[in-house]
Amino acid sequence: MSQVSERYALALFQVAQKHDLSLAIEQDLREVKKVFDMTPELYNLIVSPKLSADKRTNLINQVFNGANPFVVNTLQLMAERKRLNEVGSMADEFVALSNTAQGIEDAIVYSTRPLTEEERASVSSVFAKKMGKQSLRIENILDPSLLGGLRIQIGNRIYDSSVSTKMARLKRQLIG
Repeated sequence: MSQVSERYALALFQVAQKHDLSLAIEQDLREVKKVFDMTPELYNLIVSPKLSADKRTNLINQVFNGANPFVVNTLQLMAERKRLNEVGSMADEFVALSNTAQGIEDAIVYSTRPLTEEERASVSSVFAKKMGKQSLRIENILDPSLLGGLRIQIGNRIYDSSVSTKMARLKRQLIG
């Protein structure tokens, strides 16, 4: 995270909280980041020095017309100041601020099959307590290479109870 992205995120977060729009703006920022990640051509066009300021403004308004006006205004400001390269990290920083305010942490749970709602709730309550949070926002990713069990990534921590990891550990013990 750069100081620039942190400043934009904090300013937008303060506005969002003042207007009780944190969740809506967070969702919009996740979508904006996804749009830029999935369509590099669009990003390259928006940041192109060949594009006039008016055309850039119109393009941002067209592409993100369904987004919250505060998000669009922030994008316009970042474009004006040639800081659109910071959009992804600004969105991540906003999500982190929002999560902290709500007592939530993002988690990626790798499993061999989709988790049921009960399993999600169980993982959330057990690991949220370990992290000192109220709950986890779980993204479930299917990974058949685990063979069974779970691998949970929360921030930079990884909890691994997968069968493949247990087998690898057993193999190392038998060989070593």
